[in-house]
Amino acid sequence: MAENFSKLTTESINPATANIDKCSTIEMIRLINEEDKKVASAVEKVLPAVAYAVDLIAEKISGGGRLFYIGAGTSGRLGVLDASECPPTFGVSPELVQGIIAGGNIALTTAVEGAEDDFELAEKNLVEKNFGAADVLAGIAASGRTPYVIGGIEYAKKIGAKTIGISCVEDSTLAKISDIAITPVTGAEAVTGSTRMKAGTATKMVLNMLTTGAMIKIGKVYGNLMVDVQATNEKLRDRAKRIVIAATGCDENRAELALKICGGSAKDSINFLMR
Repeated sequence: MAENFSKLTTESINPATANIDKCSTIEMIRLINEEDKKVASAVEKVLPAVAYAVDLIAEKISGGGRLFYIGAGTSGRLGVLDASECPPTFGVSPELVQGIIAGGNIALTTAVEGAEDDFELAEKNLVEKNFGAADVLAGIAASGRTPYVIGGIEYAKKIGAKTIGISCVEDSTLAKISDIAITPVTGAEAVTGSTRMKAGTATKMVLNMLTTGAMIKIGKVYGNLMVDVQATNEKLRDRAKRIVIAATGCDENRAELALKICGGSAKDSINFLMR
């Protein structure tokens, strides 16, 4: 029997934007903005679950495990994006946080038809990445029912790994089968079913919290300074210098000298100057 997708709140019709196609441009944008204002409130309601997930991720990483995101379409792209930003921001290996998207890397820019409906594909992709019981799998699906994501979570549970389910629909399958369910219910989209909008924004906010919170807990942030930033371009080299100055109170010349001695590492430069 075919699923009744119309029951999903992410697929429902939003009465507030029913005539958005007849609005002036500024009215159209204001309607979208009014819907976007609801996202932060939806995320706020699930902060205890986010905190629980942060503690789990930090614990697993500290014990040698890794964090994997798995998703399809917009959800998969958001996972890959968040994972790819961890190495330059926190100086960690690209292996530590990984994003897997249904259909492979080509799906980052081009829709791969049918990939999200392949239940078995997720297990194959996770095996290829040597995903194990020491790792954490965060499944991302705005609808909470994407077969590819459900298949990934089921495999993770089978091998004894901890799981996190991130969705935007109440009482979803993903929430029910995951060890930790993070469910910011964002409601009907401004354009019906376009979950890259409010659902996507809520998901991005949650992923930001998961990795940032975990990295803070494992010592990748000093105060609120990203002391393990990889200074790979002029902007980041300047940021590293400002981080050293802010952390130690030294002048610009001493910061530059310390960074030169310490191979560009802000953290090592701070330790060097504070000895």
